Amino acid sequence: MTKIEFTLNGRRRQLDIEPNQLLMNLLRERLYMTGTKYGCGIGECGACTVLLDGEPVLSCLTLAVDIDGKEVTTIEGLSEGDEMDVVQEAYLEEGAVQCGFCTPGFIMTTKALLRENPDPTEEEIREYLKGHLCRCTGYVNIIKAVKKAAGK
Repeated sequence: MTKIEFTLNGRRRQLDIEPNQLLMNLLRERLYMTGTKYGCGIGECGACTVLLDGEPVLSCLTLAVDIDGKEVTTIEGLSEGDEMDVVQEAYLEEGAVQCGFCTPGFIMTTKALLRENPDPTEEEIREYLKGHLCRCTGYVNIIKAVKKAAGK
């Protein structure tokens, strides 16, 4: 076992973990952050995206030992009580959620994009989100949601 200490959604945590445990499994199975979705398990779909020190990472490819001393933000960490984050609101308002399975990963990556580039072009949005797959929306409403969130 390996001891790690990290911040999860603003709360300091200390855990003993197996050295080969994946971040996604730690989040879902031990910490009950089930908003992080298991999609493909090989880094192709983006459904498991979380922020690690503000940068989007695929939790299915990230070892939990790599979060030691760092800050992890999941979809559960974006809202303030009953108040959704502006990106969450924009996705809902633009109908960019449909089945919702891929939505947490898209939203977490959108948060990182808008922090880096508060006013992205459609081309920049498409480039930044290119590692995410959605079988329901056709991406049009997702692009609209990102633009709407950028305007708030």
